[in-house]
Amino acid sequence: MSDVPVYIIANFTVHDAATYRTYEKGFFPLLKKYGGSFITYDDASETLEGPKPRQGRVVMFQFPSEQAAKDWYADPEYQALSEHRRAGTELEFITLVHGLPPRKA
Repeated sequence: MSDVPVYIIANFTVHDAATYRTYEKGFFPLLKKYGGSFITYDDASETLEGPKPRQGRVVMFQFPSEQAAKDWYADPEYQALSEHRRAGTELEFITLVHGLPPRKA
């Protein structure tokens, strides 16, 4: 199952835009280092059903495998950079979602 893509979904509220921008600037090179790709973000997502999560930014990105995602998250350079995210935002969640395995013929 190592070739199954995974998706990361993060929800957070930015309370210090300047500090968060430092995180954003360093985020994309580290994402690419692990084969990741940015999908989208939304500052005004809409909950269609169920309890409404905290309003804030929802970000989605993808990695080619679970191992790539876990290696990215564990990378000491990313963990150092993420201190800016932690200082500039209030995090609701960061979730790893597995993609569908390839269909068998």
